[in-house]
Amino acid sequence: MTGLIAYRGRGAVTPIEMVDAAHIAACKRRLGARARRWLDACGFEPSPGRLALLPDADGKLERVLIGVDPRAPLEALAALPWQLPAGRYRLDAAGVPLDQRLVALGWALGAYRFDRYSDATRQAAQLVLQRSELDVLQPLVDAVQQVRDLVNTPTEDMGPGELAGAVRALARTHRARVREWVGEALLKANFPTIHAVGRASHRPPRLVELTWGRPTAPKLVLVGKGVCFDTGGLDLKPSAGMRWMKKDMGGAAHAIALASLVMAARLPVRLTLLVPTVENAVSGNAIRPGDVVRTRAGHTVEIDNTDAEGRLILCDALAYAGEQDPDLVIDFATLTGAARVALGPDLPALFANREPLAQAVLQAAEAEHDPLWRLPLWRPYGTMLASNVADFANAGPGRHAGAVTAALYLERFIPAHTPWMHVDVYAWNDAARPGHPAGGEAQGLRAFFAFLAGRYPGRKPSARKRPARKRGTR
Repeated sequence: MTGLIAYRGRGAVTPIEMVDAAHIAACKRRLGARARRWLDACGFEPSPGRLALLPDADGKLERVLIGVDPRAPLEALAALPWQLPAGRYRLDAAGVPLDQRLVALGWALGAYRFDRYSDATRQAAQLVLQRSELDVLQPLVDAVQQVRDLVNTPTEDMGPGELAGAVRALARTHRARVREWVGEALLKANFPTIHAVGRASHRPPRLVELTWGRPTAPKLVLVGKGVCFDTGGLDLKPSAGMRWMKKDMGGAAHAIALASLVMAARLPVRLTLLVPTVENAVSGNAIRPGDVVRTRAGHTVEIDNTDAEGRLILCDALAYAGEQDPDLVIDFATLTGAARVALGPDLPALFANREPLAQAVLQAAEAEHDPLWRLPLWRPYGTMLASNVADFANAGPGRHAGAVTAALYLERFIPAHTPWMHVDVYAWNDAARPGHPAGGEAQGLRAFFAFLAGRYPGRKPSARKRPARKRGTR
């Protein structure tokens, strides 16, 4: 459920008027004396999020006023789907002139509920749009909801096999091809670090590859870290650090959702989606601190810390991506706590090996109100990954610049001539706020799709019937 419906011209639709301090006086004059008296009696002030329900002469709801911040269109109506009585509403053109696409998108993001394991007690209020407006927004809303659903699902129901199943379902929808390497097949195909991290789990590690598009089109490779649960391995996390580690496949969720947007928009690319997916578990055959693994790229890596496992599964996938001589590689990963210490939960850290790429994505992020923040690939810090027994280590002895050193580790597996971006994303809301319910979250997804749509302009998605969403996948 998105809280958005197409207008069919039947039944009552209540107008919503957005107001702020600059528009409230004109609004009161236009609505008349009865509405003015009601608003004054209620003590209504047009501060952001402040709500006023205006009744008609019979006591029925006639109009909604909502205070907004003109600088924050995405948050303008995001709280209303669950604040307003169930019913149908529309934006009134008389209100504050905001980007209605972003306003409606915020409404849809606020209507989300993850109820796979609980009974829904009510329905969200619905915002009525023109069919053409809904067709533009629906793929974005579906992609955000997919990220949230995948991340919110507990590991018992979202292990490596189930995450691979999400890729296969995507392939069926868009007639793409899928290959998988599972368990010992990873060693035979030369993906040793993926196998090393995931071998301790009773659910075997996997690499899932989806391909779509014309073979002669520019090659776009999306890679997502799919650690379905992270105990930390033998460098075991404390209970507080392990509590929400079902979300450690958030990078894979982002890559899957972005691939769905690329294919729905039919961008003129040869798309490859790579999802290395494992559980970082503890058992007798778990990888140990001090072990040395030879990667697909031929580098030897000393395991300094088994809790720095995400970069290990990514490095084989990135090496494989580079072998395809791609036009662009983008990877998403819930990779480091250091990125969260530096930037907090809302700002994904962006790393790029090409200045124009970084600037283009940051511009898209600003336009879409989908923030990113760039951190440097400060190559002198590469010495922090030095090893006495291998080419380098997967982590360093200190806590300095953890997000930077993780990105530098990944960069070693990208050919120098290959444009590449790495996104260290949190994929989670610690607490609920309008448009951002607690739990799984898509961050930077819309920014990257806008960037790709500009880099690879193509055909618009065809209008087609959407499959019914299963319960628990709102």
